[in-house]
Amino acid sequence: AVQLVESGGGLVQAGGSLRLSCAISGYTRITGCMGWFRQAPGKEREAVATIVTGSTYYADAVKGPFTISQDNAENTLYLQMNSLKPEDTAMYYCAVDRIFWRGVCPKSAADFVHWGQGTQVTVSS
Repeated sequence: AVQLVESGGGLVQAGGSLRLSCAISGYTRITGCMGWFRQAPGKEREAVATIVTGSTYYADAVKGPFTISQDNAENTLYLQMNSLKPEDTAMYYCAVDRIFWRGVCPKSAADFVHWGQGTQVTVSS
């Protein structure tokens, strides 16, 4: 089974940076769409960024300060978050749509099959 384990969350002051990592195991090479989602209390889980075949997507709220990347050799997904704001406070999850690329990279959490347990990011003002 595919397993995803996030790390790198924590408490940071506004304007600071964090780098989230997602270690993926259970399959040698995943070619499907991968992404980072976040969920704040009382809100729906939303897509932050996705990546597949080198193409990336970013939610409007994070364009510029956030960068998604992947290391295929290490089977690791990253999210570099700069210029953090209090409104970025949320539980952050990494996810894999499908093991193999199926031609689409969805933006809805409901379409992603594999999930990590999440890592908390708290940005203080």
